Amino acid sequence: MLKQTPLYNLHLELGAKMVPFAGYLMPLQYTNGTLHEHLHCRSRAGLFDISHMGQCLILGDNAVQGIEQLAPGNIAGLALGEQKYTVLTNNDGGIIDDIVITRLDSGLMIIVNAACKDKDFEHLYKHLAGLCCFNELSGQSLLALQGPAAASIIERFSEQAAELSFMHACGTYIGGIKCNISRSGYTGEDGFEILVGNDYAEPLARLLLAEDGVEPIGLAARDTLRLEAGLCLYGHELNESITPVEAGLQWLFKKNYSQQPFGLAQDKFPGADTILDQLHNGSKKIRAGLLVNSKIPVREGSEIYNNQGMSVGYVSSGGFSPSLGRPIAMAQLDRTFAKLGNTLYAQVRDHRIEMRVTPLPFIPHRYHKTPPAE
Repeated sequence: MLKQTPLYNLHLELGAKMVPFAGYLMPLQYTNGTLHEHLHCRSRAGLFDISHMGQCLILGDNAVQGIEQLAPGNIAGLALGEQKYTVLTNNDGGIIDDIVITRLDSGLMIIVNAACKDKDFEHLYKHLAGLCCFNELSGQSLLALQGPAAASIIERFSEQAAELSFMHACGTYIGGIKCNISRSGYTGEDGFEILVGNDYAEPLARLLLAEDGVEPIGLAARDTLRLEAGLCLYGHELNESITPVEAGLQWLFKKNYSQQPFGLAQDKFPGADTILDQLHNGSKKIRAGLLVNSKIPVREGSEIYNNQGMSVGYVSSGGFSPSLGRPIAMAQLDRTFAKLGNTLYAQVRDHRIEMRVTPLPFIPHRYHKTPPAE
């Protein structure tokens, strides 16, 4: 049976088209349609229900040590309230899930993908039981306010939250409602993600939707926004057979990884040997962006060929970019053919579609980052 988030009735009231997604009934789009929602988020502010995602706490003195045995990255180096995007890896170096970790005074909070949360929580509990305390936050909802107007809207309720830098979080109140806010998101725009008790999710959503310039945004526009921003989606750009290096996530690793003698990295997360070898020597395949030279979109799963007709990869995500007014795609390519400017092809029904390898993201990120102190 499909689950409902605490905002289900509000979605219906707002005219949402509801669809199954990751075990939930979620809004695909509202009455104005996906194109309008996408462009509104790029120009004003959009409110997203992302309560289907999983949240948990890893508490205790050994929380950081425990997570660093499961995920790459300098988790111990996080300041209180600071966040890190990283991945859980398997023994072959593949990605179990991509996650966001927040440092708390009592341990860590982790946000996981909706479709992966059962296996993620089982994985975390299996490896951390006895080392630290694991608590699933099933009583919490998660909203996202995204877009260039998001900061000015949040500032009306909480100056503390409005002063956050990208990938930092704090506890605060919005209209008297207690919540935790991070300056983060999945659109490439400046914005915030808000964790709030289930009973207060609808009052908080109504409060934000009443602000000038805020409109509800569904899953369809969330996907086109993240595609333009060149952000990975689990099950598309990421899965248990794709390593972080193949997914183009080399930046997750400490800068000195690639300079260290092979095998001497302090971190020994699952699959470290495979991943460190790829950091040193390169991977055979890599994620790349593609500009499609056609009005016909090239969809997920389409095989990609060079000009001799040899298969060199596949499309992991593809669709129409409302901001650019043309189709775009991300792909897993043989590294030899992933050179910027290289021309490749896909067959869509009777059409041979030309594509050009292009840098990611397609649309520049507009995250609010505080300049480093001089």
